[in-house]
Formats: sequence, structure tokens, C-alpha cells
Amino acid sequence: MPLRTIIRPILHTSFELRWHGRGGQGAVTAAIIVAEAAIFDEKYAQAFPEFGAERRGAPVKAYTRVSEQQILTRSPIIAPDMVVVLDTSIDEKIYLDGLKVGGTILINSSKGKSELKEKIEREDVMIAKVDATHIAMDELGAAIVNTAMVGALIKVTPLAKLDSVSEAIRENFKPKIAEANVKAAGRAYNEVEVLN
Repeated sequence: MPLRTIIRPILHTSFELRWHGRGGQGAVTAAIIVAEAAIFDEKYAQAFPEFGAERRGAPVKAYTRVSEQQILTRSPIIAPDMVVVLDTSIDEKIYLDGLKVGGTILINSSKGKSELKEKIEREDVMIAKVDATHIAMDELGAAIVNTAMVGALIKVTPLAKLDSVSEAIRENFKPKIAEANVKAAGRAYNEVEVLN
């Protein structure tokens, strides 16, 4: 698919993301990396988590706001422009809750277009997918999908440049681990698919 048909423009000054994952998948770190990359690109941004039980495998939500103007709110994002789903075992009613009409879903999945569209059951949203688990296993040797999802995210909704994401990854990880994560983000950037 040509690049111009994948990129979804940001039409207003503030963009709100809600991340859904499980403890150990890196949703909170992903939210931070996107915010830092946006700041490197001279935007305003914030990222913060929402935890239930703090244990590996427990559901986790995180939030990222990116804006051309100073951000004054710190409230949870109830009506996101986009949801990023790191784990498809999370009930779709949870991650679809509040997603704006015309919003975007980015999902970590190896499933086909018809299966995902049937599961999501919303014609008003853009659906994008990337097999971040496969990419993470190849590049990191573990199913930690956060940086792959960040790479896919910035291809679908260009909140930051890929170089800025790479810089943010290097700020958050030790050098050897950072380079593997940079590769995972780059692969996902190239492999993400828009389904509608």
C-alpha cells in the first residue's frame, strides 16, 4: 500500500492515545517513548500509566497526549483518538470503550482482515494491524511488543519522526538492548497494514 494511503493526518492540535496491554509487555514504556519522541520533534507531550494490580500479566492502561500547544490536563483519556492494543486477549469491549467516531485502532495481531473486522465490529474507525509479537521474537528474543507497536503507530499516525523514536528508545534502554528495539520499531514501521 502506498505511503500516502497509510498515513492518517492529525487534523487538530491535540491527539490522545490510550494503550491497552498486560504487565510485562511494555505499554507504559511505549507511551513514554512516543511522548519523548514528540518532544524531540518540538511538540508538547505527556505520558502516564493507570495500574490495577501491579503484576506481570495483569491488564495495564497507559496514556499519551501529543499537542502543538501546552497540555494542562492530567486526567485519564476517556475518549481517545486512537487505541493501541498490545494483547488481543483483552476484551474488545474494553479497548473500544470511548474510542471517538473516526478514530483509529492499532492492534498487535497475525489475524487476517476479515477476522479482525468481524471482531471489532465498527465501520467508523480505521483499523491497522502489525504482528508485533513475531517481530519482537525475531529481534528481541522475547514477546515484549512495545517498541514494535511504537514503530507501527508512527507510520499510521505520524506523531513523531522515526529518527526521534529511535532517539527516545536509546534514551530508555541500555545500548545493546536499545539497538534491537530500534530494529523492532523500524520493522513494524515497514510492516504495519491498514485494513480499511
